[in-house]
Amino acid sequence: MIYVVSDLHFFHADLLTSQHFAPRPFGTVENMHKTIIENWNARVTPTDTVYHLGDIAMLNRKPSESNPMILEVLNQLNGHLVLIKGNHDSRSLFKYLATNNYALDDGKVKFSFEDVGTYFKLNHYQFYLTHYPMLFGVNQNLINLHGHIHNATVPIKENLNVGIDSPEKDYLQTPIPFGAPFSEAEIFEMIQGKRDDFAKRR
Repeated sequence: MIYVVSDLHFFHADLLTSQHFAPRPFGTVENMHKTIIENWNARVTPTDTVYHLGDIAMLNRKPSESNPMILEVLNQLNGHLVLIKGNHDSRSLFKYLATNNYALDDGKVKFSFEDVGTYFKLNHYQFYLTHYPMLFGVNQNLINLHGHIHNATVPIKENLNVGIDSPEKDYLQTPIPFGAPFSEAEIFEMIQGKRDDFAKRR
């Protein structure tokens, strides 16, 4: 199974009381981490693949201190993680994760890395996965899955914010637990929900 999510922002205490983004409903980052890990592992199996579209963590410490702390948290998440670099992800972190990479029980590595983005095809759709929103023009079978903008949306139906703070989660009939990555079915439901929303505005 394939899942997609963005902007976990582990260790980012300012997001709990942010005035610029929707504040996350946790008293401490430890509680936030616990909730994300539990909700993630409740749906992702050890053999699933999760595309994370940038901004794994934000921890203002020296890389020699912060990188092992981030790895410790990521090791608690089920699945193979395809990590796309966000504006808060350092090359130092990616190098550290690569150095400490390992194979899971199915023989595939825990971490793989994309500097700018990647894409895959599914059900006759082309999905371009990036951290920043990208404008590819109007093409109903080409969708940009992105993060970066937290609780905002791009007013184009071919762009879908898959960050854990995304307001486009409201297109889902069944609410998704905080921090859980989006399944293939949920991605398609959100795409259709955004299209229906735009059609009502005409």
